[in-house]
Amino acid sequence: MIRSYAAMGDSFTEGVGDPGPGGTFVGWADRLAVLLDDRAPEDTFRYANLAVRGKLLDQVVEDQLPRALELAPDLVSFVAGGNDIIRPGTDPDDVAERFEKAVARLSGAAGTVLVATGFDTRDVAVLKHLRGKIATYNMHVRAIADRYDCVMLDLWSLRSIQDRRAWDGDRLHLAAEGHTRVALRAAQALGIEVPADPEQSWPLLPPRGTFAIRRDDMHWAREFLVPWIGRRLRGESSGDRVQAKGVLDPHEIKLQLQSAS
Repeated sequence: MIRSYAAMGDSFTEGVGDPGPGGTFVGWADRLAVLLDDRAPEDTFRYANLAVRGKLLDQVVEDQLPRALELAPDLVSFVAGGNDIIRPGTDPDDVAERFEKAVARLSGAAGTVLVATGFDTRDVAVLKHLRGKIATYNMHVRAIADRYDCVMLDLWSLRSIQDRRAWDGDRLHLAAEGHTRVALRAAQALGIEVPADPEQSWPLLPPRGTFAIRRDDMHWAREFLVPWIGRRLRGESSGDRVQAKGVLDPHEIKLQLQSAS
């Protein structure tokens, strides 16, 4: 029985792309917390989302790991390093070494540590050239999970999120349905029965013509790629003025999700 959960990470775990009320985000970790809360005795489950968008691995460890250790939850999810990997010149071996040091600290404080692979970026225009680098990092994460008996959330093999409808318009963050499918896969990794299949097929779409694809690419480059490059050149992060969501009530999350649907 999992009675407490703390989520560490960056924009993926904060839930960017899965809008909630008041300009906040929901995301896969919050959705997983709802599934876990449904299995726990009423009003006994505790949840905290410590993730902040744009954070690099060392920032996640410095800012969030002490709080996770303090909470000493039954479950902690630690998904970080992706922002490091996509930066030019970073070494996945070095990132993995620092990731393992954090896992070693977490494994002594939390009942279960959940880690995740990166996504398969084969069909992501701006990131497909990093596919080999991400795969290398994934192999390290798998080995670390084996050494420390972590639960492995395999996002690389989750085929349903390779559909473009699983992604937000910025093509870097999952949309609500993508986050939902990741939450279901995470629950499966924890051995929990889930209410739907994360690999459920998407409805068929009519084929898009070359003009429509080019138009979408131009819109994406103007609205998302250029600002993203600008922040990198200025040394800014999307999370510079963002605070973690902190302690949340899974009952409130569930009500928000029900009202949204």
